[in-house]
Amino acid sequence: ILDDTLPLTPPEWPEWGDPIRDIAAFQTIRSYSPYDNIKAQAYPPILAMGGLTDPRVTYWEPAKWVARLRATMTGGGPVLLHTNMDAGHGGSAGRFDSRRLAAGRCRRLRPEAVAVRRRGGSSRWRDRS
Repeated sequence: ILDDTLPLTPPEWPEWGDPIRDIAAFQTIRSYSPYDNIKAQAYPPILAMGGLTDPRVTYWEPAKWVARLRATMTGGGPVLLHTNMDAGHGGSAGRFDSRRLAAGRCRRLRPEAVAVRRRGGSSRWRDRS
């Protein structure tokens, strides 16, 4: 929101404030900025996701956040990054892409679990241990 050359930034200023010219707006926005509020502490498992062609949240923003989080955190995790090379802000456009994406999240964040197919087509989780 500090880059006024991005096409979607100036139209956001009436709602959020202009952080370039208004220090109070800058401080308010910074107070809830995920990047600026990373602390040296343990974090839970995190899967950060982005799309290569997303014009609203450019692909380097989640990458930068993950890098800072990994460098600062004192324990916990893992912190994973998935950049969808075929997606924009709304994700992929294919009919089943949202299901594949949800399955991928589960696979990455809970690798110790496997999906077991029941009769009738439903699935449940079973721990490998």
